Amino acid sequence: MTTAAARPAVAVTGIGMVTPAGIGREITWQRVLSGIPTAAPDPALADTPIPLSCRVPDYDPRAHRPRRVPQRLDPFTQFALTAAREAVADARLDCGTWPSARVAVVIGNCSGGLTSYETQHRKLDAAHARVSPLLLPLFLANMVAAQLSIELNAAGPSLVTATACASGTTALGTALQLLRSGACDIALAGGTEAMITPLTVTSLAAAGALTANPDPATASRPFDSRRDGFVMGEGAAVLVLERAEHARARGREGYALLAGYGASCDAHDPVTPHPHGDGAARAVQAALADAGATHDEVDHVNAHATSTPLGDLAEGRLLHRLFPARTAVTSVKGTLGHLIGAAGAVEAACTALSVHRRTVPPTAGLHTPDPALGVSPVTGAARSLPIGLALSNSFGFGGQNAVVAFRPVHSIREEGADSP
Repeated sequence: MTTAAARPAVAVTGIGMVTPAGIGREITWQRVLSGIPTAAPDPALADTPIPLSCRVPDYDPRAHRPRRVPQRLDPFTQFALTAAREAVADARLDCGTWPSARVAVVIGNCSGGLTSYETQHRKLDAAHARVSPLLLPLFLANMVAAQLSIELNAAGPSLVTATACASGTTALGTALQLLRSGACDIALAGGTEAMITPLTVTSLAAAGALTANPDPATASRPFDSRRDGFVMGEGAAVLVLERAEHARARGREGYALLAGYGASCDAHDPVTPHPHGDGAARAVQAALADAGATHDEVDHVNAHATSTPLGDLAEGRLLHRLFPARTAVTSVKGTLGHLIGAAGAVEAACTALSVHRRTVPPTAGLHTPDPALGVSPVTGAARSLPIGLALSNSFGFGGQNAVVAFRPVHSIREEGADSP
């Protein structure tokens, strides 16, 4: 069995984000640090039970995709392409000259091109002849990875991971494994989602998953004693991953090391999490083992914490059971809402930035911590904190659990080895 010390280190060398905070890594990071929620009344949901959402603001596909016809790309693909281009530029890579066959694309997604599917179904109801012949290229979930591969000249492995709300984190873990195996030298990994539609919102509201709180400022309130459901969000995040030695050879260290990945399934219920968080605990333990770390080393956890009564309860008890009281816990869903298949990627990007900038964002919307959870998340303002090890948790429908671990890039230098 290969030990953590024998595997090549993998660095995050570029980050791109499109979120309800805005378009770009820095605008998202600053909004998350501010703790100001992005939830707002959504005219497109006016006739639904929950007329709130966290949408990407002022997104003009023509401004971001000048070479392509926006109608040929569903929003979930548009978001991912914009995020990927930012990430590649941030990593100081040139997709026109890089070794194409050694570049992989792994993107997490839950619903595919749901917006396009619903639009074309309405056309079918009205007049069969108006249905687009491009529906499948618009809708199929794999097309987001395919389009990134086409536009960015990435001819290595190209795939989409689908583990519900854990999809983006599963994509990062899959990319980590590809890099460690030598199947690629560079991986574009992340998640994307665009499923804020009346049908989806009405269904989730009927299931009791969404908040009934009409106040945008407190609608998403992870770990709060009054939490009653999440607010739908949309967007994408893409991270450029490279073996650390590969990145340093071209003068790039990056934001953090992606040091570990763990996954599991509750094998319990299609929707309800395991009440004791047993499956989530196995994923956490697997990520720590993969990183060659222990629970006591964890300085920061970016929690899944969607603001649902049962989900936050199970995760809160898990965090209380596994980690020391000093561990700084936060949930960015208080600011950004729940981005479903993109959530894990956006939160992993924020975790890498936390490690790099030694700062933990506050949990927006949290005003009355639930004492039953046993945790005291960061609230009010961001907290300055040197971080030696951080986790990002993602738990999804079907009991799908995925966790990634990050370390600072200087940790490999401290150990005196280029490839820990």
